[in-house]
Amino acid sequence: MIKENPEAVAVEAVIGNVIATAVPEAGLLGRIVDKTGYVFAIGIVAAAFILLTEVFLRYLFNAPTIWAHETTVFLCGISFIFGGLYCTCRNTHIRVVLLYDHFPPRVRRIADILISLVSALASGFFAYAAYHMVERAVVTPSGEIRLETTGSAWSPPTPALVKIFILVVMILLVVQFLILAVNYAKRGATD
Repeated sequence: MIKENPEAVAVEAVIGNVIATAVPEAGLLGRIVDKTGYVFAIGIVAAAFILLTEVFLRYLFNAPTIWAHETTVFLCGISFIFGGLYCTCRNTHIRVVLLYDHFPPRVRRIADILISLVSALASGFFAYAAYHMVERAVVTPSGEIRLETTGSAWSPPTPALVKIFILVVMILLVVQFLILAVNYAKRGATD
């Protein structure tokens, strides 16, 4: 039997018997991230289609492409990066509940606030590190702007794009965790 978290009951996609979408505490950003998740889901399906097409072209027509593998790695990579933000807004990330489930509601709320603040701090550190990755991937030592490429025959700028995307997602994670902390605190004030 699935236990429902009454604070996290939402409105959209059905998983088993539980309705799941962005938790109310995630605010507007959480709802936007939740809706944007469909774009990345389509990206995973597109990656599968590209790989299927590549197999078909390579083995039936002996005409492999130079772009299929790097494209699928890029699509899957950004989807997995976005997944952390997506799980955060839905409150479906992995958590050790050995103690948490036994806390009374007031202690659980305090734990939610503290977890959100610590996660915001950690995401901030990762955003700082990602900024330095982006700086090296986008700006050459001479100061020119040039995106880092894969160095393959096709050589797309996907490494730089992935690093930029990591930075954006880390910044959004900081904001999302702060929104969660504030809304968990507000929820306790109204209880």
